[in-house]
Amino acid sequence: MRVKLVAGALSLCLASPLAAQTVATPQDAHHLHNDPTKYMAALDDPARDAWQKPHDVLMALGLKDGDVVADIGAGSGYFALRFARHVGAGKVLAVDVAQPMLDELAKRASAAKLTNVTPVLARPDDPTLPTAGVNVVFTCDTWHHIEQRPAYLAKVKQALAPGGRFVIVDFHKNAPVGPPPSMKLTREEVLAEVQAAGFVLTDEPTFLPHQYFLVFTATPAR
Repeated sequence: MRVKLVAGALSLCLASPLAAQTVATPQDAHHLHNDPTKYMAALDDPARDAWQKPHDVLMALGLKDGDVVADIGAGSGYFALRFARHVGAGKVLAVDVAQPMLDELAKRASAAKLTNVTPVLARPDDPTLPTAGVNVVFTCDTWHHIEQRPAYLAKVKQALAPGGRFVIVDFHKNAPVGPPPSMKLTREEVLAEVQAAGFVLTDEPTFLPHQYFLVFTATPAR
């Protein structure tokens, strides 16, 4: 059951007030993940913007024209489409394990005339990113769903271009939104495991009310 939950969860992140009200157990989460229509409605709920603060997140990232950004758990494009408008001649790799979500994301990108978005159907244990080809690897409300995170971190590190950044936004244990506390990871847990994989914390914006926002760079290989 846990592996199936991960396969559905990377795209959908349990990241809305609707998810918080509806999802009480991992089993409920799995049920909702299997209904892309309901999950997209949750992710697109206008009430989410009040606490997710997507514009502020975007500004904090400081994306540049030409950047390649990988959005892991891109879902239907909540952040990926915003990123695409800011990287200009760059590219957004919208990574997800759920094809229906990627199909919807592609439709939205086409409707918005965003030609720099590439949907990437990944595996739960591998984001399938190009080696040394990504300036920013971003994941929002998804990291707690990934199993075998040390191995996954090695793949993220391999994908980063020199000077690239790895960004994790995820729920605090006591957040009133998101999955049950038992499914959440504390900031300290995430910080410890990412640092153990050879990353350094370089920035930590604190404006999000329910989530930590950790920005890492990879230490050079010796």
